[in-house]
Amino acid sequence: MCRNIRTLHNFEPPATGEEIRASSLQFVRKLSGFTKPSKANEDAFNRAVARVAQAADELLGSLVTSAPRRNRDAEATKARVRATKRFRAPVARAGSAG
Repeated sequence: MCRNIRTLHNFEPPATGEEIRASSLQFVRKLSGFTKPSKANEDAFNRAVARVAQAADELLGSLVTSAPRRNRDAEATKARVRATKRFRAPVARAGSAG
């Protein structure tokens, strides 16, 4: 449910409003337990997403670091390599009993 919640701080180019909103939406979905709220809860849900997005935007704008900015493409490549290693099918060993 929270696949879109990613680190957004210290990247080049900086996080977009859409990325912040997507993470905020996933956060509110996780907290509420709703993927899509009912009509009765829709206004409260949407207000929460907007407020979380605003708070996240303010946070990202306020953070200070001396670390160099990370490159989005390089980080995505590293993540794909990690996922490949983590989820690749195990190799059967010669001579092992099934």
